[in-house]
Formats: sequence, structure tokens, C-alpha cells
Amino acid sequence: MATASTRLVDYLMSLKEDTIAPTLLEHASMAVLDNVGCGLYGSLQPWGRITREFVLAEGGRGHATLYGAEQSVSPARAAFANGTATHGFELDDIVQGALVHPGAVVVSAALAAAEENGASGRRLLLGVIAGYEMIARLGLALGAEHNTNGFHTTGVAGAIASALATGIVLNLDRDQILAAIGISCSTAAGIKAFTQGTGGMVKRMHAGHAAEAGVVACELARRGFTGPQEGIDGRFGLLEVIGGSDIIPEALDKDLGRTFAITQIWVKAYPCCGLLHSTSHALETLKAEHQLTSNNVAEIRICTGERAVDQNNDPDPHEPMTAQYSLQYCAGVAIAKDARDPQAYAQENLLDREVRLIAARTHLEVDARMNALFPAHFAARVVVKTTDGRTLEKTVIDPKGTIADPLSFDEVAAKFARLTAPVKEPQAIARVRQAARELNSALSLDELSRSLREGNLPAATQ
Repeated sequence: MATASTRLVDYLMSLKEDTIAPTLLEHASMAVLDNVGCGLYGSLQPWGRITREFVLAEGGRGHATLYGAEQSVSPARAAFANGTATHGFELDDIVQGALVHPGAVVVSAALAAAEENGASGRRLLLGVIAGYEMIARLGLALGAEHNTNGFHTTGVAGAIASALATGIVLNLDRDQILAAIGISCSTAAGIKAFTQGTGGMVKRMHAGHAAEAGVVACELARRGFTGPQEGIDGRFGLLEVIGGSDIIPEALDKDLGRTFAITQIWVKAYPCCGLLHSTSHALETLKAEHQLTSNNVAEIRICTGERAVDQNNDPDPHEPMTAQYSLQYCAGVAIAKDARDPQAYAQENLLDREVRLIAARTHLEVDARMNALFPAHFAARVVVKTTDGRTLEKTVIDPKGTIADPLSFDEVAAKFARLTAPVKEPQAIARVRQAARELNSALSLDELSRSLREGNLPAATQ
């Protein structure tokens, strides 16, 4: 019996390499470049090093790239470590409204599977396009209540998107892909305890686990392992078990082909929780226009949605994860430092005096208009009072990087260069960037794989 989820799978499997729209391929290439850059930067962080060392210690064989290493490993383990690294510093892309980070899961899984199986660049891009569509539609179908109740949507929907993307890269048949999706539905997981107190490293691993789960599900399905074909929207399926009272099953197959999620992604300009980006954008703009510093800002009021005030109200964060979820700390970075610099959220910089001064002068309140726009928009109205008596105000509905104010390929390339400068030699950075631009015509991923493994700076492999 056909369901909304099986109709979605059938449609995405019907997309062909030789007829897919060029604009979709271009957006997919940009997504690969952006997420690889996020992953390379994340590989430097403690959680990136730990997962890499864990994978290398196992000694498994394979042809998939492990960020920050010269050795290749199995695709499942590469997806795990690379997905964790990519989601490792709040830099990876978002599908707004669906509450998901697609690239950390989909690109990590599809790239690893494509390398292992000798897929072409265009086949990789096809898998990425399909995976983004699945995670976006499933995130919407799950509604917002499950997320409010504490599920992390990227971990929940990500495993299914990873399975679909990997299955398409591997050219599995319909029964195998449906089996892989059914298997992956039983691995969907992730709770948001990381937003409280000592958040720890686990949030980053949600993407890595989801990426790995989809690859494993496909490898099992390819060998004959089966799963429920209605694991998403059947009885005791994902929507019924994890979704709340606001599930939207029809979002799975509504208006298929009219638009594609890959063209609607939010490429993050700021290294913090997406709910904070409108605040970062507003303060970055006011700072540039009015020469604001930690010395002339007397008070900041952030008027935003209820979710942000509830979830992102931490005036005294003590680790990168909680700092990246703190509106007060984010405001301090935007005024005292560079709002786009991930190093401002590094552990060694969290007690910066000027950042902390601004954070202490920052207050949060729920704004009814901003709140009504959630979750389609993560909006904020920011009011700054200066020491000389001025009152400055800026409202941002859609911050830089969203589809209303998107980054170009060149801007994504500039972000990539910034993130990878501590990881790779300049020539290697240029080679990865060029290889990503040429994926559409690449008969293999050999050039991309070589450039990812070579030219690592010593700090990147420690």
C-alpha cells in the first residue's frame, strides 16, 4: 500500500543524473563544499579528535576519507566521525522550519558511500539532493512539538535521510532502499539535554550517529536485511511514536518537484545556534553603523521568540556548546569580537573580559511579533542603549545566510577558506575548493578524496 513516505521515496528515486536541473547540482556542490569545510574545522575540536582517534584505533579498512587523517577507513565509521566533526561547531547548514541540520548528516554519509563505491561526482550530488529533500520533509512532518519536548530533530530525521542518500549513491533498488529506511527508523535518536548546564559533546555526535546509521542500514539492506516499509508513517512508525500532536504527514509528499530543499537551505554565517543568528546579524550591523564597542554599550535588549528566551538564556556559559546556545554570550561576541569568528567560542576564550561585560548587560524578553514568526523565521528585534544616551534598534527577520539573504558560492568558498586555514595547507584548500566546483562533471571522486587527505597541517592530525 502506497503511503506519503513511499510516494516521496519513489519520486526521489525517479530523479536521474542526466536530467536533473543544473541549479540543483550547483546548490548541491555548494552544500558539499560548505559541509566539508565545517567538518575539517570540527576535526580540530576535542570531539572531532576523539571520534577520529576512536575510528583509527579500530583499524578498519575502507576507501572513505576521515577528516584530519591521511588514512582511509570504512564508510560507516567515516560517516560517524565526519558527521560529528561537521556538526561540531554550530557552523553547518539548516533547513528553516524543519528544525534540521541536513548537511552534517547527508553529505557525511553520501560522500563516504560514494568514495567507497567509486561513484561519480554527479551521483554523489544526486544523493545529496535526495537526502536534503528527505530530511527537510520529514522534519516538517514531525512538527515542532517533539522538538519542544526535547527531541533533537537532526538526530531523529537524520538517520532516515542518510539511508536514502546512501541508497541512491549506491544505486540500491526500491525494496532495498525502503528496507534501509525502515531499519534506520529504529535508530532515530537524540535528546536535547545538551542545552542545559554542562551540555557536553553529545549534541555533535547526533549528526555523526545519524550519518553512520543510514550507511549501516544500506549495507545491511544490500545484503538482504529487511525492515518495515512503512517505518515513517505507518502504525508505530516514526511520526506516531516520536511526533507530537502537530504532526503533518502530508508534508512528506506535498507538491513534490515544485521546489527542492537543497535550494532553500540556510548556510550559516555565524558559529552559533540558528536561533541566535538574527541577534548576531542585528548587532553586527549596528556595530558597523554606529562604531559600537564594549566601552560605549550600556545595555542590550534582545526581543525575540519564546523558544529562544527559554532555550538560549544562559548568562554564564562555561563550555563552547553552552556558549553557542547563549544569547547573552552571542551578544558579547558580536560587540566585542567578530560575530563570524568561531574562535570566539573556543574554550580558552570563554572568559574574555569584554565579551563577559556585554553579556552581563544583555537582557532577554519575549516579543509577540517575533514569537508569532517561529518556526518559519528565527526573528529578533535588538535594542541597544549607549553610554552617551542613544537608543539604537534593529529588527532582523531572516539573517544573513538564509534564503532571504543567501550566501553566494564565492561567499561559501570564503567561509571554507577561513574554516580550513588552521587545518590544511593553502594549496590543499584551493584543490578541495576546485574539486567541489567540478563535482558535476567529475567521473570519479579521486581528486576530491586526494585533496581532502593530503596537505593536512600538523595540528590537524594531533
